[in-house]
Amino acid sequence: MLGLIGNIIWFVFGGFFLGIGWWVFGILMYVFIITIPWAKACFVIGQFCFLPFGKEVISRKKLTQKGDIGTGALGLIGNIVWVIFAGIWLCIAHGIFGILCFCTIIGIPFGIQHFKIAGACFAPIGMMVVDKKTAKEAKK
Repeated sequence: MLGLIGNIIWFVFGGFFLGIGWWVFGILMYVFIITIPWAKACFVIGQFCFLPFGKEVISRKKLTQKGDIGTGALGLIGNIVWVIFAGIWLCIAHGIFGILCFCTIIGIPFGIQHFKIAGACFAPIGMMVVDKKTAKEAKK
């Protein structure tokens, strides 16, 4: 119930715009063929930005117990390129907003969500958004 309330408040006060922003960049990246892996990652993080409470970002390899192109060496190279050109700046922005949210007691849960999104900004390729129960089962 608290997750639902948190998601509603998050969505109304910025989550909608965060998610749309990530999706707009994802659409732009689909225009250029070479940036399609990052486009898919933008949609994954955008989905996470819409309703982050009760969700977690987890590696597809941990979830499916199988490797794929995004969880192997090419995914690592893609994530390195992503961090250099976009990930570091997005991570810094979410980190700043997270710190600002921690300035009030009411904002602490939202700050935590910003830090979760900041972590996803570093390595979005090869990741999936799942509910916490599924993530716990996959980590066992």
